[in-house]
Order: sequence, then structure tokens, then C-alpha cells
Amino acid sequence: MVSNNMKKKRIGILTSGGDAPGMNAVIRAATRACISYGMEVKGIIRGYNGLLKKEFTDLDIRSVSEIINRGGTMIHTSRSKEFATEKGLERAAENCRDMGLDSLIVIGGDGSFRGACELSKRGIQCIGIPGTIDNDIPATDYTIGFDTAMNTAVEMVDKIRDTMTSHDRCSVIKVMGRECGNLAVGVGVATGATGIIIPEIKFDFEKDVIERIEFTKSTGKKHFIFIAAEGAEGVDNLHKRIEECTGINSIECVLGYVQRGGSPCAKDRITGSEMGESAARILKDNHKDSKMIIYKNGAVEDIDLKTGIEIKSKFDNRLYNLSYIISI
Repeated sequence: MVSNNMKKKRIGILTSGGDAPGMNAVIRAATRACISYGMEVKGIIRGYNGLLKKEFTDLDIRSVSEIINRGGTMIHTSRSKEFATEKGLERAAENCRDMGLDSLIVIGGDGSFRGACELSKRGIQCIGIPGTIDNDIPATDYTIGFDTAMNTAVEMVDKIRDTMTSHDRCSVIKVMGRECGNLAVGVGVATGATGIIIPEIKFDFEKDVIERIEFTKSTGKKHFIFIAAEGAEGVDNLHKRIEECTGINSIECVLGYVQRGGSPCAKDRITGSEMGESAARILKDNHKDSKMIIYKNGAVEDIDLKTGIEIKSKFDNRLYNLSYIISI
């Protein structure tokens, strides 16, 4: 408990960048844990944009009720060009001091963490919690939202497969992932896709698409599915090229924002809750450094924020290679 003579710590929470299912679970856990540990909590509305405008709301035990099952983020999110400037960073740090914030919990992806790191250089302690459906933060094995997004995409692909099977067609299904193919690989393996196209591995149209179709066709298969990350080179109009070369009626399906919405799965609710409480515990224990909460080897841990964002990405092609062995 906090003595009446002591000033309560005031913690800000914001979500930044793309929304991810499970962010609300983090907000709920971090808020309730902070309050349990004797702190007060402010929700910053619309991420770094809200910080620049001093838009915030009081978060308490009841205000975060009934949100663990909801997708999106109750405190909203955005991207801010102004925040990325030197003037914007200085203003954001000053606003933190004006609002009496002792620390800031930032839920988001790589860009959000880099912004948090810049704020920490200006004297604002930040705790980063990874929330992005791309699962593209190298420091952590898992990011909040990835499993829900993957399951949503798998469900959509399964529905599309019914029509492809009925009409003996080929479909190129685009999933999210501008620079990271983790979502595409997971969905491709889970749905038994004929092929997977991702930014990390350059594909050869003749070898990886046409020859793949012809081989699987020779084994008796009559419908084909390719899962493509939206940022992979050469996927635009791929379905048209396939139809021109094979004569197979081919279509393109873009899953789009459906992947980011919906009720979070149990994994994202549980991991989000663990990460939110872990952030609150760091603040309760009066650690002064900025930290990143990560998931490693099945457990929630924390590392230095600056160290975390400097870890380089290394693509694990194990599942990618597996798909080409078993999807025939």
C-alpha cells in the first residue's frame, strides 16, 4: 500500500500503430495491476497523436471491465508523422511531464518501440509491450495479436477453398505482411496451401508457381491455393499470370483488415494479461530503465528497450520448407 504522505505514481498507457487483437487484454491487466500496486493510470487517446494533444482518460478497475473479449483497442490508436520529428518528440516528452506521468506503457510494434526509445532519451521511462499481428519483432518469440489474426485468416481460407474445390480453380490469397512473411507462412502451413510467397524469399514464377501447379496436378489435385504476403515482390496480378500460363480459372482474394479485427483468442488474452502485469510489476519495483516485455521460450521476460529494438531480424525458414514437403 502507498502511504498517504507519498505521491502516487501516475502511469500512462497508449496503443500505437496498427491495432491487434489482445491489446485490450494488455490494457486491462496493466491498469488493474498498476492500481493493485498503488499507482494511478491514464489512458492516452489515439497513441502518440493523443500524447501530442494531451488527450487522455482516467483508467480504473471498472473502466477496463468487459474489454478482454473485444478486438481493437479501447483507447484507440493512430500513426503520427508529427511525433517522428524532433519538435514532436520534444513536445511529447514535455507533455508527459506536464501531465505528471512518471512512466509510459507503449503497446505496439517496431515503430512504436522506436518512438518509445526516443522518449526515453528525453527522460521519460517507457515500457514497451509487443502488439502486432505480423509477429515481426525479433527480440520476442511472440507478439500480441498474431495467433488471432492467423486463425482468422485460416478460417477465411478454408471457406474460399470450398469454392476452389467445387470449381477446380486456383486462388491467390493475400494476407497482411508488408515486410514480414510470418503470417503468410503460418496460414499457408495450416491450410495446406500449394505454395507460399513471402518478402524474405525471392520466388521464381516458373519454378515455384507453374511447376508446383503442374506437379500437384499430376498427382490428381484439381484446385490450388497460394498464400501471398501483401508486401512480397511480384504478387500483383499473379492470378492473371497463372491463368494465362495454365488455363486454370484463377482468382485473387485480399483478406485485408478482417485479419486485424475480431475477438482475441485465448492465447492473446492470456499472454496479453501476463505482459500487462509484468509491465506494472517493473514500475512497482521502481526500476528506472526503459524496458521491453518479451515472450521467450514459453515465458514472459523483460529486456532493455534499446537493446531489444537493436536485435536484427532473422527469418526462420523451418515452416516455409516444411510446407513444400507436405503440401503436394
